[in-house]
Amino acid sequence: MANSGIEALKGSWDHVDDENFDEFMKELGVGWAMRMAAKAVKPRLIISQNDGKWNIKSESTFKTVAYDFTPGVEFNETTPDGREVTTNITFEDNKWVSTTIDKNGKKSVVTRYVDDSGQQMIKMECGPVKARRWYKRVQ
Repeated sequence: MANSGIEALKGSWDHVDDENFDEFMKELGVGWAMRMAAKAVKPRLIISQNDGKWNIKSESTFKTVAYDFTPGVEFNETTPDGREVTTNITFEDNKWVSTTIDKNGKKSVVTRYVDDSGQQMIKMECGPVKARRWYKRVQ
């Protein structure tokens, strides 16, 4: 496993903390009950790659979701909260940039990268709202 750039995202990651996540979900239009459930969950992310296809899986006691994608190829998905969206994931400047648009035209951008301390940082933007989540590598 490489320790820099996009390759560094491969592996298993446990949730450490988040900042402004509830406001981000609210801006996306996620309902109160689903936001409360999401805030209580501490998911494990598993990121892998095989033959040009990438996979990300989020496992928790609440729900497990996974999807495969090819960088730069748009795809349709159902988010964990049930929204139907179109997503395009690109790799830019050693960061994983996921741009999602829902059926109402609401756009969100989620950027993942491994920071200097070896944690996975996830920066999220939707409209005027910015939030962050971070994960530590499972040893």
